[in-house]
Amino acid sequence: MIIHVVQAGETVADIANKYGISEEILIRNNEIKTPNNLAIGEILVILIPSVTHTVQEGDTLNQIAEQYGVSLLQLLRNNPFLSEREYIYPGETLVISYSTEKAGRLSTYGYAYPHIRTDVLKKTLPFLTYITVYSYSFTDDGRINDLDDSRIIELARQYQVAPIMMLSIEDTDQNYAINTMHKLLISQESQEQLFYNVREFVRTKGYYGVNLNVPYIYPHDRKNFVDFMIRFSYFLKREGYAVAFYTLSLTTFEIMTDIVYEGFDYSRLFQTVDGLFLMTYEWGNNIGIPTGIISFDSIRQYVLGMTERFPAEKMYMGIPILGYLWELPFILGESKGFTITSNAAVELSKNMGATIYFDDRTKTAYLQYILGNEYVVRFRDTRSINEFLNMVAEFGLAGISIWNIMKFYPQLWLLVNALYDIENIYETDNISR
Repeated sequence: MIIHVVQAGETVADIANKYGISEEILIRNNEIKTPNNLAIGEILVILIPSVTHTVQEGDTLNQIAEQYGVSLLQLLRNNPFLSEREYIYPGETLVISYSTEKAGRLSTYGYAYPHIRTDVLKKTLPFLTYITVYSYSFTDDGRINDLDDSRIIELARQYQVAPIMMLSIEDTDQNYAINTMHKLLISQESQEQLFYNVREFVRTKGYYGVNLNVPYIYPHDRKNFVDFMIRFSYFLKREGYAVAFYTLSLTTFEIMTDIVYEGFDYSRLFQTVDGLFLMTYEWGNNIGIPTGIISFDSIRQYVLGMTERFPAEKMYMGIPILGYLWELPFILGESKGFTITSNAAVELSKNMGATIYFDDRTKTAYLQYILGNEYVVRFRDTRSINEFLNMVAEFGLAGISIWNIMKFYPQLWLLVNALYDIENIYETDNISR
């Protein structure tokens, strides 16, 4: 695998010839929208096919997968464009395998909202071990608000991806969430009601397990919270559900100050939950400083510290793939950063004629342009994602979680597929397409 940085004057043909691959595969893999207009500093992922297949009249994907001894899921990962198709056509080239050495196996976890487009979902599912729909909200008396998630669960099952029920407190304000959790933790009756409701939703919807996302916990509630999580995990497993996850949402302040909150009996907690998510959430617009513009070494040191305290094999590294667009001048406490995908940032650089640079300290790409006022965009490109994936291997983490999968990010999945074999908790390969 090669990460290529586009230089001034380079064309798709130049780059394809340099690495000995076809222009078709280069454009297809990176989903280059304007092949005749590459941005200076744009990243292209170069994968060299080791085995390819030219489609013949009468071929089917199942027959091709069986012919080469690969799973249908792996065939879809190597050729994501197939998920958008109903048919394959004679003469087109499919990649059976790439000449990359795998670093090992990992689990992948994706977050989606209920309104995710079906074509994006189908294209992403082959790369996932787990998927969760954001989010079921619960109240302080144990009630749970319903979600229209049947379409996502049904498709996940077809692609052998385990659907995980996400539980969180309604996203109003932080104080409300903290106080709601406090009331739940001091009421045994409310907890029992929550357990009962979770069981009914999991049974009815067909979920594989549950992920609990909670706010800051008051110091005087922390023993109660650990007891609650242990009871919750035992309850799920007693009911026959295999997975209980816990999401730790990290802020820039927590990462930079290396905070581990006192009063939690972490050893008891991590003996019972199946996974811990280290998520650096970056929301739709942000007042203040998002994690994307602090030193990457601060993130690495935080993860290192967590693995020294807790079992790395249960941890999932959160990879937020959203960038931020800021209008200058930046005014602390007032300026808002608006989210932008990496694909949109690259297209913006082309439209504005702006060069994309890379900040090695933060491991983020950035560009600046003037359109009346002055703007700066910082985003995570393939080099950034590669740094996160390197941490997974370095620290022996269980896998990655992606916030979020509402857009298909081709280069993210190119990297994951090139470097790792993706865990699948199901043994069969009978995908309904």
